[in-house]
Amino acid sequence: MQSEAFLNALKQGLDDKKGLDIQVIDLRERTMFTDFFLLATGTSSTHVAAMANEVDRVATTHRVNVLGTEGMGEASWVLLDLGDVVVHLFQSQTRSFFNLEKLWSPKTMLLTTPESVSLAMEG
Repeated sequence: MQSEAFLNALKQGLDDKKGLDIQVIDLRERTMFTDFFLLATGTSSTHVAAMANEVDRVATTHRVNVLGTEGMGEASWVLLDLGDVVVHLFQSQTRSFFNLEKLWSPKTMLLTTPESVSLAMEG
């Protein structure tokens, strides 16, 4: 799949920029708005901004349009919408707070009724 090759190039770019805890969440079976979330952590707002610039560079190289960018001002959480891939770049404390890995885990996605949510909260 073309988005997987692009995803691998993005992961390599983030690794080259010393991104930490680079993770991919596969959403192909769960959403219609994107195929993957790509998450990485930076050590400072400057580091997060540098990683965002690298994502933009990789997208340009692969002729992928950046559909939207949010959060560059403060750079504690920068989101880049690349269509098939949505990139989330965080500072550590922001990533821990929002915990997208848990929010988008398959277990969480199965909680579809109020009863299942109540049971999950109890146990």
